[in-house]
Amino acid sequence: MPWRNDEAAAGADEIGRTALRGLGQLGTQRTIMALLLIALALFVAFSSWRLPLLRDAEAALYDLRAANFAPPADTDQRVTLVVYTADTNRATGQISPVDRTILAKALGQIDALGAKGVGIDILFDSPQDDDELLRAALMAMKTPVYLAYADNRTNPEAITYEQEQDLKAFLKTVRTDKVGPASILLETDADGVARRWPRQYPGLPPLLSLALTQNGPDADARFAAYTGPIRFRVPTATDRPVFDKIPIDLLADPETAPLVADVVRGRYVLIGGDFSDFDQFDTPFTRTGNPVTGETRMIGVEVHASMLAQLLDKAWKAPPATWMKLLAALIAVGLGVGTAAAQVRTWVLALAVLAQFALFLIVPFLAERAGFDTLDLPATGWLVGWLIAFTAVSSALRAINAAQREFAQGALGKYLPRSVASEIMRNPERLSLHGEKREIFCLFSDLEGFTKLTHAVEPEVIARLLNDYLDRLSAVVLEYGGTLDKFVGDAVVAFWGAPIAYPDDGERAVKAAWAMYLAGEEFRKAAPAGVPRIGRTRVGVHYGEAVVGNFGGEGRIQYTALGDAMNTAARLEGANKALGTRVLVSREAAERSGLDWFRPMGEVVLRGRATPVEVFEPVPEMAAEARALSAELISAHSAGDMHRVQALTDRLLETAQSDDALMNLVERLRARHKGEAYGLG
Repeated sequence: MPWRNDEAAAGADEIGRTALRGLGQLGTQRTIMALLLIALALFVAFSSWRLPLLRDAEAALYDLRAANFAPPADTDQRVTLVVYTADTNRATGQISPVDRTILAKALGQIDALGAKGVGIDILFDSPQDDDELLRAALMAMKTPVYLAYADNRTNPEAITYEQEQDLKAFLKTVRTDKVGPASILLETDADGVARRWPRQYPGLPPLLSLALTQNGPDADARFAAYTGPIRFRVPTATDRPVFDKIPIDLLADPETAPLVADVVRGRYVLIGGDFSDFDQFDTPFTRTGNPVTGETRMIGVEVHASMLAQLLDKAWKAPPATWMKLLAALIAVGLGVGTAAAQVRTWVLALAVLAQFALFLIVPFLAERAGFDTLDLPATGWLVGWLIAFTAVSSALRAINAAQREFAQGALGKYLPRSVASEIMRNPERLSLHGEKREIFCLFSDLEGFTKLTHAVEPEVIARLLNDYLDRLSAVVLEYGGTLDKFVGDAVVAFWGAPIAYPDDGERAVKAAWAMYLAGEEFRKAAPAGVPRIGRTRVGVHYGEAVVGNFGGEGRIQYTALGDAMNTAARLEGANKALGTRVLVSREAAERSGLDWFRPMGEVVLRGRATPVEVFEPVPEMAAEARALSAELISAHSAGDMHRVQALTDRLLETAQSDDALMNLVERLRARHKGEAYGLG
């Protein structure tokens, strides 16, 4: 419906505005840093297999997947290993290079037994005395034979340039339509583990497994440029290995060769060395405990056999598409961003984080189990990318929240002392929308004659003067820990005891009242030339019960105090004019202040009230004896001792001609009967 579309649009606009405000509070530098970190998170989540530290972690996780989900296999009936062993070397007296006479004899038996093809994982890179015998055996072969080839360019650790030349010379002399070269290159990852098929380098003959199957029914063109994972298999039983392995001397002997005819006839035969210190490779089983042979490493010819069996089974795995890896990286980073931005309970957030971490680790295992290629699929990368994105957004949000808190605390600090503002920021419920009865110290101030001043001075000057005046007085309130309630024109309304009460609220309230009077005097002195004379600042302070809290509704609220205590403080401020005082404090407030600054100013009936109020004026600059004299005068009047009143007033008049408040007190007492309160009307 149309209005729903409007609501959706309004919601989107609000989200946009909120985001823009957040970016503004974050600042340009931090925004750029957060975006760079998110870009880094995407890069890591997509490219972790190419990053040094993460690559090792990815490889370790892949090894776990490959070892745990390696397909079980009974002994392969298509491939047989014929190996030189340490016993062979002891019997022949040759270790490196291995004896070629026994190889020539074994080739003759293999040819006679009807093998499907022969792959030799031994480099003939140095001339030997029995080379002619081996050449003759090779030239007589009816079974296809592929001899190991390597060059110094692609495999400098296995063969020198001089050895390469000798190897080429030997291969040239034995090449026939049945005998040719094959690459035996095996590549390992940066951690030295053979996990993937080697690259097909220009200038090299086909890889051994490809050469054996080329131009036949077992060929699979998809493996011509395949660099995916080598499929290693595990035996179904410990007494039945994945590949039959025959010592070469057993096969070379015409008397014992028929005993192994069944494992040669019709099979691909791979010949290589099985030595503990030579041509050994780490595989994914190495780190997890090798269930293939019981050994921690695998001989090179068995790695070739695993690749040949994989080719024969057409077990070709397509690598994950680039767009899929990019999408997965985006999802991982997006989850990190969303989790950081989520406003949920801590335990919900913790569960969400654990669930996402588990997802990142489990998905590659499930994909491996389902038969997909997970060799270059990030898992650690997703996790680290998530962490980087989470950290970037969390840091940005903390910076935004800090800016917002600083702004909020600064705003509160205009009305509340810093300690109170900090407490409210920690416990916002202290400013919840409700009212409560509290015993508080209420303060009202007023600037004498300001209304007349507004008619005599330009509005711009009035605004400047008023702002200066209110700044001075509000600073005093906050300095003494009060809560600014409101400004009413030039009047300042404040209170102590809410939202947080302290034991010395009364002392600070009275000291603030006196300091506000002094601040008003400084303001008067600082008035610019041409401004009419500014009056004094008058202050009233009372202690009593009031209702304090946030009022006004959710849309617009004000933290304020309501009740008779506030009204009394306002009337005390107004009474200063009639009594000639500067600051008036009720007995309730004076007694709770803990100060000895006061001189009594008698009982007065405030405007609109029937009950008299005892009032006191703080005069910290007056000596204690002088304050005591005022108290004695009021006591004598209350007792009806008019002779004593007369004597005291005469004494006071001699020393207090410039004290307007004291002169006013004397006149009031003389005009009143025993203990009678002075009515302000």
